[in-house]
Amino acid sequence: MHRPSLLRRVTARLPLDPYIAALLATVLLATVLPARGRGATAAENASTGAIALLFFLYGARLPTREALDGLRHWRLHLTVLLCTFALFPLLGLAARPLVPYVLTPELYTGLLFLCLVPSTVQSSIAYTSMARGNVAAAICAGSLSSLVGVLLTPLLAAVLLGGSTGGAGPGPLLSVALRLLMPFLAGQLLRRWIGGLLLRHGRVLGYADRGSILVVVYGAFSAGVVGGVWHEVTPGRLLALLVVEAALLATMLTLTSRGTRRLGFDREDRIAITFAGSKKSLSGGLPMATVLFGAHAGLAALPLMLFHQLQLMAGAVLAKHYGRQPPLPAGTTGARVDTACRRSTR
Repeated sequence: MHRPSLLRRVTARLPLDPYIAALLATVLLATVLPARGRGATAAENASTGAIALLFFLYGARLPTREALDGLRHWRLHLTVLLCTFALFPLLGLAARPLVPYVLTPELYTGLLFLCLVPSTVQSSIAYTSMARGNVAAAICAGSLSSLVGVLLTPLLAAVLLGGSTGGAGPGPLLSVALRLLMPFLAGQLLRRWIGGLLLRHGRVLGYADRGSILVVVYGAFSAGVVGGVWHEVTPGRLLALLVVEAALLATMLTLTSRGTRRLGFDREDRIAITFAGSKKSLSGGLPMATVLFGAHAGLAALPLMLFHQLQLMAGAVLAKHYGRQPPLPAGTTGARVDTACRRSTR
């Protein structure tokens, strides 16, 4: 029998997501070899094109009709939206006294920004499935959160982050509309004709998505290195940021799991809300950070990258815990999922 190599056995034991490893390698590359002069212009243009491609594909693949039809299960979706766009931002604002003793103002800005990002779809679905939760509801909740976040995240950022994003005036919002919303709407309009093609080539497009994000990350962190915005990011500050984010994630997981029990949701729905309501989208947040923060996007996106890794590790442990619990008797599991959501799981 062929035995795996020592390197493969070691890396398989590491709790680091391979994509996070690729992101960290990209950050290291941008730190050592940042783009300058014409290279910086080329990196900026490539980043702009990558963001447009990301949101075009995002809009073309997002099942808008299913997400909107899923509003009939309105209590679950409203709970997820309130967790994502109300409870998370409130906790982020509550962390303001940590500046400057624990977090630098720049790191706090990134922490607050991650609290405004929509929920992720892929990992929420995967962990809900592992935990034997309401997968159809997780699909609809994640899709609806992403749909709302395209508009709501930039608006919340303009209001709560103010000067960090250039203010709440028409300039930044127009930039968001042109660089994020227009490609997204174009993808939605063309979804009827290209949706099947994208579905058939999902794996290839997945590589395109992740490759585009790596381009965005290189451009953002490269601009940060050239602009000298990394001087205050010491190892001690990074450790403090990790502790704060771990506390934030633990708080959200506790509130979503216990709060949904008190609200009367059944076990399957509680699992879906716990995972969808406590996660943040890296693929959606990174392009938004690039548009909103410009040369400071790398530093603003750093908390989101770290939080993404934390939520993957915590989600895996929690999903396995739920999955080991005995299933409920037939007829007692959540059956309040509408037909449209069921179709989206096929």
